[in-house]
Amino acid sequence: MDTMDNLCTAKELAEKWGVTVRMVTLMCTEGKIPGAKKFGNSWVIPKDTEKPLDGRTKEAKESR
Repeated sequence: MDTMDNLCTAKELAEKWGVTVRMVTLMCTEGKIPGAKKFGNSWVIPKDTEKPLDGRTKEAKESR
């Protein structure tokens, strides 16, 4: 089980990845972030999670 030391909020992850909180919550809702769990209105995510590829970028389109 994850301890609170290994988890972060959507806001913290958004700052780390350089995206909006809305983008992180959308990725969580779509299941693109493994280990993300919703508690009430908030998402908690493992700190060591890597940013998924943005499907709108050239790199993501080439990896398909």
